[in-house]
Amino acid sequence: MAVEKTFEASMEKLEKIIAELEGDSLGLDKSIDKFEEGMALIKECRLSLLKARQRITKITETEETDFEGDKS
Repeated sequence: MAVEKTFEASMEKLEKIIAELEGDSLGLDKSIDKFEEGMALIKECRLSLLKARQRITKITETEETDFEGDKS
């Protein structure tokens, strides 16, 4: 069973990867691996943000419709 990462956990991991890449202790191959991992995390974060935006849009549209329909 796969556990879905939270946005915050993905961002935290991404920040760690960035710190590792900014250091000079990684070799080229390890740096490329970390870069690849970071790009995958960025993709996950973008997807999470897109889903959040869609939820917010749906909520606000529903609220606007309810408010407009409540005119007496």
